[in-house]
Amino acid sequence: MSNPFVRLVEPLDPKQPLKKFFNLRKLEDVRYVHLPFSIRVLLEAAIRNCDDFLVKKEDVENILNWKVVQHKNVEVPFKPARVILQDFTGVPAVVDFAAMRDAVKKLGGDPEKINPICPADLVIDHSIQVDFNRRSDSLQKNQDLEFERNKERFEFLKWGSQAFKNMRIIPPGSGIIHQVNLEYLARVVMDQDGYYYPDSVVGTDSHTTMIDGLGVLGWGVGGIEAEAVMLGQPISMVLPEVVGYKLLGNTQPLVTSTDIVLTITKHLRQVGVVGKFVEFFGPGVAQLSIADRATIANMCPEYGATAAYFPVDDISIGYLIQTGRDKEKVMCTKKYLEAVGMLRDFKNSSQDPDFTQVVELNLHTVVPCCSGPKRPQDKVAVSDMKNDFETCLGAKQGFKGFQIAPDRHNSVVKFNFEGCDFELGHGSVVIAAITSCTNTSNPSVMLGAGLLAKKAVEAGLTVKPYIKTSLSPGSGVVTYYLRESGVMSYLSQLGFDVVGYGCMTCIGNSGPLPESVVEAITQGDLVAVGVLSGNRNFEGRVHPNTRANYLASPPLVIAYAIAGTVRIDFEKEPLGINASGKKIFLKDIWPTRNEIQAVESQFVIPGMFKEVYQKIETVNKSWNALNAPSDKLYTWNPKSTYIKSPPFFDGLTLALQNPKTIEDAYVLLNFGDSVTTDHISPAGNIARNSPAARYLTSRGLTPREFNSYGSRRGNDAVMARGTFANIRLVNKFLDKQGPQTVHFPSGETLDVFDAAERYKQAGHPLIVLAGKEYGAGSSRDWAAKGPFLLGVKAVLAESYERIHRSNLVGMGVIPLQYPPGEDAQTLGLTGRERYTIIIPEKMKPQMNVQIKLDNGKTFHAIMRLDTEVELTYFCNGGILNYMIRKMAS
Repeated sequence: MSNPFVRLVEPLDPKQPLKKFFNLRKLEDVRYVHLPFSIRVLLEAAIRNCDDFLVKKEDVENILNWKVVQHKNVEVPFKPARVILQDFTGVPAVVDFAAMRDAVKKLGGDPEKINPICPADLVIDHSIQVDFNRRSDSLQKNQDLEFERNKERFEFLKWGSQAFKNMRIIPPGSGIIHQVNLEYLARVVMDQDGYYYPDSVVGTDSHTTMIDGLGVLGWGVGGIEAEAVMLGQPISMVLPEVVGYKLLGNTQPLVTSTDIVLTITKHLRQVGVVGKFVEFFGPGVAQLSIADRATIANMCPEYGATAAYFPVDDISIGYLIQTGRDKEKVMCTKKYLEAVGMLRDFKNSSQDPDFTQVVELNLHTVVPCCSGPKRPQDKVAVSDMKNDFETCLGAKQGFKGFQIAPDRHNSVVKFNFEGCDFELGHGSVVIAAITSCTNTSNPSVMLGAGLLAKKAVEAGLTVKPYIKTSLSPGSGVVTYYLRESGVMSYLSQLGFDVVGYGCMTCIGNSGPLPESVVEAITQGDLVAVGVLSGNRNFEGRVHPNTRANYLASPPLVIAYAIAGTVRIDFEKEPLGINASGKKIFLKDIWPTRNEIQAVESQFVIPGMFKEVYQKIETVNKSWNALNAPSDKLYTWNPKSTYIKSPPFFDGLTLALQNPKTIEDAYVLLNFGDSVTTDHISPAGNIARNSPAARYLTSRGLTPREFNSYGSRRGNDAVMARGTFANIRLVNKFLDKQGPQTVHFPSGETLDVFDAAERYKQAGHPLIVLAGKEYGAGSSRDWAAKGPFLLGVKAVLAESYERIHRSNLVGMGVIPLQYPPGEDAQTLGLTGRERYTIIIPEKMKPQMNVQIKLDNGKTFHAIMRLDTEVELTYFCNGGILNYMIRKMAS
């Protein structure tokens, strides 16, 4: 037996006795040496916070006993060291904080108690769009338009940075949140209040997991949960299973980190890791740079895990120095990690911990690949792309099918662009974007793309002018080394000018396509293609006119742009024919690994990172010139269509009301599998015939001023109308795609918002039926807030993605799950029934509840309130209501 828990404090260095760290005599505890490194971070956080009444000694013991209790739904608290936000989720978070201050004041409390108590960094990266491209002034024009559209939002965020302590805003034009976190914000080890402890983070973006690649444990949460964390509330989590992912061997010469992560994504989707940690180990990890690891960790949401952790090793320490971090602090970081047994040597198998399950990948088996046409997990080897796409053309409508009649597979539509004649067919590339922190954070693939562009231009290859090409780096450092290494001019010659520093095409901010291109696609009902170096390609996300979208490495994005189609076999067919009549194949211009490494070692240097990041908070003159009010309580402008006080806290009292049975609910929507948060709450353009458009028009706006749903997340009136407004929504009540449903009392087919309003006016509660993986994708809290405002009281699904289930709980919407072996089909549910969900007075986590139908049938479902804390939130009507009552009392 190990010693009973005693929290000890020791100095890290006898010469600096004030700099201490918490020690459990862990290294003498046999349980500790077998713990996965990711679980060790949870343990450190518990030890650090165990004086807090929210974290008890039993919690520490439970974590130490992870191997024994991992399958027993043991609940533990986790208080991360930091929170990061991006502006699409950050604006509604600040709106909520402002409204919560008002609510606390109304209840007689101190409104300034609503304030972050841990560091919170908000990076503005989601607002800029690709309105201009293929011109030298694209960057400036896009940034000017970004400020013109979003000035009111930005002024509100600047107010928030002044009104709330511990909240820092990284202005627009600085980069993408996760790349800025990797290169600048992450500490790896915190040095605060005289103590060292591991850095950890949650973020209001699902790809927060990217920082796991540096050894900082982090994952995405909904904005609602992040707000509670900022106010001091720990995350209540079931102690997770940890899947050990063993990497072996060496990669082949032509393989990139993108190919590795797409391979892993498909593999882990097949393994099934939803709700689990994945921890990478094995000698193959030592072959990967931090940028490679960050790429793999970034796409953790796409394979469904909570975290994708790479423990800190000497390569991590070297990366901190390479990116310009203070050398003395880095050495203290290393010393601390050694002292607590958290510095990893991946080549030393004696350090391998115990895992719930171990799966392996030999890196030598990875081949160049893409993923698509509609999901990140649908990996396709580049050598199979042509055949795979042509098979998808004729296949039944679905994730791998477009159901195009065989006699139309070779249809061609001719069109004119800028005075020249061109033609489009199925598979024609119309968007080619080097975008997203997933890949632009990795110098090897970015310099690889630059060197490929150089060789392509020198070989006489070009990109057709109608293809919308763009380059949106995740930080200014990327432009710096591309320019210094001499490849930027070649990228520009192929149309890949820098168009902005933000997420852009990856999140659907791809801007308009040329009108003649859109007309040709529409006329021929063509399956046009987008190729991007992003992390998601769900239907309707990248652009409304690209029905097929493929994820690819930056060099492959350029290759497909040059080819102009995905219906090409690169091994047998040339990319193009130059002016001399010579056929140029992809192998002729693909740079070698040695070429890339030589350029990277010369031009990616610490001085670049220091120069870019030392002025990151002040470099944007437009941001500096913004005037923001200085009041601690926000003065709401009733005329604003961007910022509006939300109705979530209207009528809130200190007294709790017991949850009631949901009686005779109608089904608003009936879905199949893989309904994403993009389907539930789209972020892109506002369609001119939508309820949101009608509302904005009634407020005096023109379509040009609509902006996007993502930019309107500070206004609940727009967002409620935008809920389930995705043009690719597939509702089983209808025989066509679109954001509509059947209003059963009248039998009419209506826009989803209009149907929900009718139900609400008649006093009818609503539920949603769904299949597997409900709520996959982005962490957006409006995918829970929106249904709540529509009157949805519960969702009944086969399974949930982790963040969305948590968001539903946070809004007081019940996530119900069919028992194993049951679903709507086995129970004979059509969705046309009315549902009564019995909510008992005494509830417990994951209990079965009875559901009665108006046809007399009865069945049971699991109420996915997974912890006692989640039950508390639910009984309060949601997590924010709980926090307001706590602060007010």
